Amino acid sequence: MDYNDMKYRMCNGCDRGLCSCAVGRQDRQLNTYDWLAGVPGNSRSTDLVEVQFKNTRKGYYHNDNNLELKKGDIVAVEANPGHDIGVVSLTGRLVKLQIKKANLKSADDIKRIYRIAKPVDMEKYEEAKSREHDTMIQSRQIAKDLGLQMKIGDVEYQGDGNKAIFYYIADERVDFRQLIKVLAETFHVRIEMKQIGTRQEAGRIGGTGPCGRELCCATWMKNFVSVSTNAARHQDISLNPQKLAGMCAKLKCCLNYEVDEYIEARQSIPGKEIVLQTMDSDYYQFKIDILSHQLTYSTDKNLAANLETISAERANEIIAMNKRGEKPVSLLEEDKIKEPSKPIDLLANADISRFDKAKKKKSRNRSGNNSNVNNNRQNKPQQQTQNDNLQNEQQGKQNVPVNRNAKENNNRPNRNNNTVQSDSTNTNRNKKNHRRRPNNNNKKPKTEGNQ
Repeated sequence: MDYNDMKYRMCNGCDRGLCSCAVGRQDRQLNTYDWLAGVPGNSRSTDLVEVQFKNTRKGYYHNDNNLELKKGDIVAVEANPGHDIGVVSLTGRLVKLQIKKANLKSADDIKRIYRIAKPVDMEKYEEAKSREHDTMIQSRQIAKDLGLQMKIGDVEYQGDGNKAIFYYIADERVDFRQLIKVLAETFHVRIEMKQIGTRQEAGRIGGTGPCGRELCCATWMKNFVSVSTNAARHQDISLNPQKLAGMCAKLKCCLNYEVDEYIEARQSIPGKEIVLQTMDSDYYQFKIDILSHQLTYSTDKNLAANLETISAERANEIIAMNKRGEKPVSLLEEDKIKEPSKPIDLLANADISRFDKAKKKKSRNRSGNNSNVNNNRQNKPQQQTQNDNLQNEQQGKQNVPVNRNAKENNNRPNRNNNTVQSDSTNTNRNKKNHRRRPNNNNKKPKTEGNQ
């Protein structure tokens, strides 16, 4: 079974609709899209191969053994001393352009690829990588004990474990000769020190910028150009250090992306110190929109009064007229007439009686509910009388005795009802009297002396 089919196999797929051979792994920094990957014979056009190591470190090597390499393969490359383990990140014609971009001056810097990594090579590689964090913590403590004003940001072991690269940050020049001796005695490897800046450190660590995307220094940017506050001034950005600073606490690199366009657009916009003279009054520049070439002028030099917005072409025309000693009627063009400003009426489209309507609706609802209640009250006694009549008729039919003369019995239904009611009232009276009678059993017997 091939060892690359196990957990060390690199994924070449992508779910963004791009060529898998061109994109490769997206979790690696400074990834380059190979737009020539689908061209026949592209990989054979040159033997140069780009290999990426930990974080943003890359190297360029010759494929002298004519190995069939593709993006994502793990290879063992030549190092000094021993060998190193890396991942193929680019092949073909674009590697030459990357070499020019990396400013490799001598051909001796380009070494060769030994082979595709074997399981034994990967075991040594994993063992060396497992020691990096502990080595970084110990080296920081050693530098602190020596009193060196430096910060060790990262440690990278070579693939065979014979060499270690220490990346450090320092504001001033540091004499770390004694530090190298102590580190070599402690870790028993060859020591190499590399100084990096805060931007390189941010690129090695990675992260998300305030724009919501991954940091440019961790994805595609290799060369860092100095950024100044003039870039923010050209783009008319407020000089707020909290907004202008990036994750590295330096000025954002993206401030330089659009500076050239803003400088070119500003060439056709008149300066802020130029005053436009008209027959109405003098106008001072209040604000500008650089990309849309729109300028806003005010009659007051320090306040926003009688603001007028015109184009940069119209402003240049007025400046030319003022140089000839002419004054236009207004800032606006002759064809365009400014409409007189009308006072704003807050209740123009509103009804003053909008609150009264709601009250009327409520009162109507209340009156409707009261009428319904009264109707129900009037209907209730009628229904009760009807129900009482039905009950009386039923009781009369049940209480009528069976007699020979049916006519006499039918002529006297009320008497029978009255007798029944009188009997029931008599029984109720007897019950009440029975309750009210005193209990004579509790009385004391009379004695002869009392008689």
